[in-house]
Amino acid sequence: MKKGHNNESPEKVGEKDAETHGKSKLKRKDYDKGLLDLQAELCAVQDWVIATGQRIMIVFEGRDAAGKGGVIKAIAERVSPRVFRVVALPAPTDREKSQMYIQRYMAHFPAAGEIVIFDRSWYNRAGVEHVMGFCTEAQHRRFLELTPFVEKQVVESGILLLKYWLEVGDEEQERRFRARIDDPVRQWKLSPMDLPSRERWYDYSRARDQMLTATDTDFAPWHIVHSDDKKRARLNLIAHLLKQIPYERIPHKKIKLPKRITERAYDDQTTMVGRRWIPEIY
Repeated sequence: MKKGHNNESPEKVGEKDAETHGKSKLKRKDYDKGLLDLQAELCAVQDWVIATGQRIMIVFEGRDAAGKGGVIKAIAERVSPRVFRVVALPAPTDREKSQMYIQRYMAHFPAAGEIVIFDRSWYNRAGVEHVMGFCTEAQHRRFLELTPFVEKQVVESGILLLKYWLEVGDEEQERRFRARIDDPVRQWKLSPMDLPSRERWYDYSRARDQMLTATDTDFAPWHIVHSDDKKRARLNLIAHLLKQIPYERIPHKKIKLPKRITERAYDDQTTMVGRRWIPEIY
């Protein structure tokens, strides 16, 4: 093992989250059981969405290293990617920059029987674009003014819109950044915006507060999640998410595995002898 390489798995490293609100760290077995139970409910939500043609949109925002990727992975891990679609758009192209701002996001809005998860969303304009100077002050103000109007149209069209802000503390964000810097298998998580975002902590705080003040509405409220403890954050968020969806369990017909048609028997093993099998190292 090379010097300086952290031999712990990323999940193991993640267990070192700071204790929050006087609570001790969640035991791994308790977390695994809690997550599995919640994921089973997400599968029930999936059945309901398909059967009823519901449309759901979930927006995840937060500072860099707040834990958005981890909670999205926990949600999407045991469901169909054709129903739970994760959207994480790259920086806009020159053509997209010339479009109406919301336009490239609308192309990913859910159709009947779909749940779309935005790993960052149109709220980029309220956060990184505003803080890093990628949009003008006028564009930022106009975004904050128009977003409640646009979201009201979304909700009134029948889409269930859920918005989550993951709130990570100053010390915990620093710890997570240092872990990424020190571990070669996690350095890919450091985006070009991560280190500047650390430098501009207070600018992001002001941008967060402006965004919440302007866009926290009765029809599309922001739900805030303490995310210093990743495991508790994931469980708390998914539990809350499930309560926001009025799903019902869809009964399933009993599945019976069919037998092979023996009349059409074929020697399918001999034909594989001498093929290019990969070495069985493990």
